[in-house]
Amino acid sequence: MKNIVLASANPHKLEELRAMLRETVIPVGELLPGWDVEETGATLEENALLKAREAAKATGRPAIADDTGLFVWALGNAPGVYTARYAGENCTYRDNTEKLLNSLKGEEGERRKAVFRTVIALVTPQGEELTFTGEVEGCITHEHLGEGGFGYDPVFYSCELRKTFAEAGADEKHSVSHRGRAMEKLRGYLEGST
Repeated sequence: MKNIVLASANPHKLEELRAMLRETVIPVGELLPGWDVEETGATLEENALLKAREAAKATGRPAIADDTGLFVWALGNAPGVYTARYAGENCTYRDNTEKLLNSLKGEEGERRKAVFRTVIALVTPQGEELTFTGEVEGCITHEHLGEGGFGYDPVFYSCELRKTFAEAGADEKHSVSHRGRAMEKLRGYLEGST
């Protein structure tokens, strides 16, 4: 399946997907400048499918979209589906991580446990819909650690890597990350369907 449309304007996601997929990934903005879809779903699956459906319909090509959530135990699994806009609309990555660290002040040990989960949806113009889920366990640090990655990477400590995602190299992070695991499932499907 070649020329898959990525239903996102996030350059970091595009970079990660191009590195992990062998297919050609085209950002939807190259085909439809200004394209945007409001994420109104109550779950990661609903949001990913919503974006992929709209992109496939608008471009006439297979489309993938993802939605990612950070689920923190002490916060009742918040921010969840609101992860990207935890600190409000048009917030920065730093705004989100600062709000998270402030929300966890006084919380220690097990209470700082967190799960990062990504759902990737693949939708074809013919109406085929599939989802692929990946997740990773970790905990939220007390401060920003590392310079790499994006989003919550400086405050998400991976139990497997024994460092934050921002302290890990790109390949190291992808080997255990939520998005990397979901992408491996998608890649396996795509390779099996060709």
